[in-house]
Amino acid sequence: MTGAILVVNAGSSSLKFQVFSIEAAELVRQIRGQMDGIGVRPHLRAFASDGASIIDRAYSAKEILDLPAAIAVTRDWLRELEGLELLATGHRVVHGGPDFAAPVLITDDILDRLEEYQDLAPLHQPNNLAPIRLAMQIRRDVPQVACFDTAFHRGHPLVADQYAIPRAYYDEGVRRYGFHGLSYEYIAERLRDIAPEQAQGRVIVAHLGSGASMCAMNAGRSVESTMGFTALDGLPMGTRPGQVDPGVVLYLISQRGMSADEVTDLFYRGSGLKGLSGISSDMREILASDAPEAAFAIDHFVYRCGLNAGMLAAALGGLDAFVFTAGIGENSAQIRARIVSTLGWLGAELDVKANEAGEAVISTPESRIAIHVIPTDEELMIARHTLALIGPKPGVTT
Repeated sequence: MTGAILVVNAGSSSLKFQVFSIEAAELVRQIRGQMDGIGVRPHLRAFASDGASIIDRAYSAKEILDLPAAIAVTRDWLRELEGLELLATGHRVVHGGPDFAAPVLITDDILDRLEEYQDLAPLHQPNNLAPIRLAMQIRRDVPQVACFDTAFHRGHPLVADQYAIPRAYYDEGVRRYGFHGLSYEYIAERLRDIAPEQAQGRVIVAHLGSGASMCAMNAGRSVESTMGFTALDGLPMGTRPGQVDPGVVLYLISQRGMSADEVTDLFYRGSGLKGLSGISSDMREILASDAPEAAFAIDHFVYRCGLNAGMLAAALGGLDAFVFTAGIGENSAQIRARIVSTLGWLGAELDVKANEAGEAVISTPESRIAIHVIPTDEELMIARHTLALIGPKPGVTT
């Protein structure tokens, strides 16, 4: 029987999962799947490594009302698969707080500590932790590993991570953390394979998706990020605003009479591309719209990306390469072209044909900055970390 690692990435209305077999100490992706539409139109889909459909099954909302129900159904289906023994489950956990700078084997005590950070990532943390809690109740013999989106950014100098407020707040954990670290960690490793000289230099990686941020890396290590204490900061996102003057929060509470919960809902669910366009949080739908509000949302997104790239280039003292990744970064030639146009002052030159074709390198030979498009793979990073923590298991083929 072949040992396997299950990777879980849980959201509010979806449960993404992948299964990796361990063959000759190497991870081989076997299954990629998702349960989406939870509580509305639940649908479980999964595909083999060759793209063949394994399951495509719809459920009624009553059958799968919430995330725990989705986890239970998906788990039962995975149990039916033959030839794989689940050795461990790796989970994406968005916020590790000040205490967790590396992946960790979950215990009840650690899970309780991670729940303390739920208010810092209300869109993600509760959903990230729910499948861990359920799995520990059902199968305590299967190790659960938490991999943190904040971990890659640990090690920044104090001057980068402390806010200009009294030091006591930093010591309590009020500091700039940065997120999307699993994605950036993967890109750093991948860049070492495809462009080793550039990987040792000054690189900005733009993780542009429904959640969006940028990371400045020097020799493959994070030195600065656009995100801070929470995943609200930096670039405008699908439903989050990005950088906002703290005075806006004070105004909304003191002058508009909004409660903390109402402000939280506005900033996490009603802002960003959705708030600007009034149409959608999905960049694809906004790009397809002729509405002037849609055009403005795109202009705003591109402007803030260019602005933040300049900030990160300053943190690096120059720039050798720029990498696009995640949903928008990997798939939208139009957004890539517009962002590159804001980097001309750094010597960036776009190869228009290569960009339209979605090639891996979209800069011209004359460009002073190499511009890459690299698909991210957070799930593979989670599987690698999980395998490294649990080690081989006697009696199981690896």
